[in-house]
Amino acid sequence: MTEFEFKFEIPPARRPAVEAAVRRGRVAQQRLQARYFDTPEGALAAQGVVLRLRKEGRQWVQTAKAPGSRPLERLEHNVALGAHAAPEPELARHSGTPVGECIRRALKLKPGESFPGLAPVYTTDIVRLTRLVRVRGAVVELALDRGRIAAGDKVLPVSELELELKQGQPAVAVALAGNWCLKHGLWLSSVSKSMKGQRLAAGQDFGAAVNAEPPRFPHHASSREVAAAVLAACLDQVLANASDVAGGCTGEDHIHQLRVGLRRLRTALKELDALAGNWGGQGDKWEAPLATVFRELGLHRDRDYLLHKLQGQIEAAGGPPLDWQGAMDALPSAAESVRAPAFQQALLCLVGFVHAASAEADPEDKPPKKTLRKRLARLHKQVLAQGQQFATLPEPEQHALRKRLKRLRYLAEFAQPLFSKRKSEAYLAAIKPLQDALGIYHDEVAALQAWQGLSGHDPRALFGAGWLSARRAAHVQGCQQACDGFARQARPFWD
Repeated sequence: MTEFEFKFEIPPARRPAVEAAVRRGRVAQQRLQARYFDTPEGALAAQGVVLRLRKEGRQWVQTAKAPGSRPLERLEHNVALGAHAAPEPELARHSGTPVGECIRRALKLKPGESFPGLAPVYTTDIVRLTRLVRVRGAVVELALDRGRIAAGDKVLPVSELELELKQGQPAVAVALAGNWCLKHGLWLSSVSKSMKGQRLAAGQDFGAAVNAEPPRFPHHASSREVAAAVLAACLDQVLANASDVAGGCTGEDHIHQLRVGLRRLRTALKELDALAGNWGGQGDKWEAPLATVFRELGLHRDRDYLLHKLQGQIEAAGGPPLDWQGAMDALPSAAESVRAPAFQQALLCLVGFVHAASAEADPEDKPPKKTLRKRLARLHKQVLAQGQQFATLPEPEQHALRKRLKRLRYLAEFAQPLFSKRKSEAYLAAIKPLQDALGIYHDEVAALQAWQGLSGHDPRALFGAGWLSARRAAHVQGCQQACDGFARQARPFWD
């Protein structure tokens, strides 16, 4: 069974209104008490596999879940165990199912090898209100969960709303979820109860920042399949990091990886539009809120770089400490940026597109290689032309080259499964030195502007401004050399 649902976190002040809205219809209430298990080494959790025993009313059910192939999708298998005393978990109950295969891979079991023993990790005690909503030929289940997660003596309250598509088209669930999100200030979260329980047991408020993963699609994939797979890979990174940032995480790595995911997502929307049927005419509508959040999070990243890294380098070079208080504007809340209704709506629509595109075949869909070759060749040519004269370009055009190079890199990564692995890896390796050089140069150009601006209020900033100015010529020369090196070494892998 494949599960497609949206899970929203509920602001504390909105909980009464959300419950009242759920109760506007025939509701069922059920107490769900569950125990979650793993190997002593945490082998299941490490691969995103969840195993639980849950008492649903008087009945016990063993459930195993594993990651699906699309965002917010889970493989699930349930085994009813009856109303007897609390049973012991048995992984073999899921043998012969897709989830069972995921379990065997997670445990690295050889054919015929027996399952290892399991130990309890955490428990949940949830009161669930459910109501079925029938709209436009679809059936969506609303589930309001309130309760707690416990691991040893540590307890975490739970307040979530889930919308699960039981029947019908994903677009209907997307529209319904969007209405609830807008009306009640909810935000999308990919952090399941099992993930919360694992973090609680480990004493962690948030998980590790999630890096980008390559898209997965077969070599013979159609254009629509490629576009959907790329979008899914981008959304996996965005949703994971956005969930933690919306929940209050201000970690530098989470914000950085969320921005990386957003840049990759925006590149996909721009460069794969021909493969995706122009995104149903919605691409520009989705791009605007993605760009806004990317820009607002960039302010946090720049502030961290200036105050925590570059200032330390300047002081190590003999510069004086500076008081930046009062010289910098207050930053927008990273959590509020991610919770913004427009951004949440864009994420919901993008997830809906992936599921619809993955489920619908287009008999007129053409192979994607020709389109990707054309897009890659165009970007490659533009990078070479700008790079050839980098040292004489105005600074805005130098920065534009950096952004174009990133688009080229991401598009090359998206297209990689369709072409030679050896040649594509060599091409991506040739991009890295240039991207690194341009990144350092751009950061110091932005820093120079900040130190020059501060010097009008604090003369001590003149040391940093001079130190940065003195380094600029060397950085420009280094970037020009990196551009020349890229021109010599980068061999298009799409020819």
